[in-house]
Amino acid sequence: MAIALAEQRTGCRSYLIIPARLASTRLPRKLLLRETGQSVLQHTFEAARRAIKPAGICVAADHEEIAAEVRSFGGQVRMTDPAAASGTDRVAEVARFMADIDIIVNVQGDEPEIAGAAIDFLIQLLEDNPQAVMSTLATPIRSRDRLQDPACVKVVFDTSGRALYFSRAVIPHARDWDDRFLAADPPNFYQHIGLYAYRRDFLLRLTEIPRSNLEKLESLEQLRVLSAGYTILVGVVNEPTNGIDTPEDYRAFVSRVLNC
Repeated sequence: MAIALAEQRTGCRSYLIIPARLASTRLPRKLLLRETGQSVLQHTFEAARRAIKPAGICVAADHEEIAAEVRSFGGQVRMTDPAAASGTDRVAEVARFMADIDIIVNVQGDEPEIAGAAIDFLIQLLEDNPQAVMSTLATPIRSRDRLQDPACVKVVFDTSGRALYFSRAVIPHARDWDDRFLAADPPNFYQHIGLYAYRRDFLLRLTEIPRSNLEKLESLEQLRVLSAGYTILVGVVNEPTNGIDTPEDYRAFVSRVLNC
């Protein structure tokens, strides 16, 4: 199976893959919703292709309806195993046939407002730090409600930007709380943004590494990487991405698009 590099750019050895599955729990068939005139998946594809560094972009689909949608807007699509355990496995399935690519970027299909600059930042982190096998993003948390929400994954990292831990709990946890902690500069708390870049060879190994106890407890795949002793670099951006998980998320997105 050969993958043609769409939009090839000289000197680039990175590629962007959007894992997309038809089923979704909290918002059924969300990638195909189109109240804005375009599907969520098309919005994500068009936003992601604004990145400069990747040599190309494709969607890793689990269902023919998803594939047909991608073809309808002129995107490149590859079918993957419907029984794949996760989006990472779906991305790795496509990446396996890209031997000439060094860095793979995983953008979820429900991220219609992802910034191209954020994708380029992820890739740059790995280009500048050959010891790291993965990179991801974080943004400051300034709300106590957000900080205490288990759906908001937190991350702590060292002074070199290497991830120390990811958690649904409040980390770091202040022994004696003070609201001023939320306004501190530099920030005390960071929200993890679920956008990843991997070295291709590591991505292929990752799918073979057993799930760690920490990953099982927190249901956070990135903890498998840390538990196995690998380095994840964390880049800080000022604004979180607005992923779509719930009907409320989608209504807010539609409002932003229609009123811009």
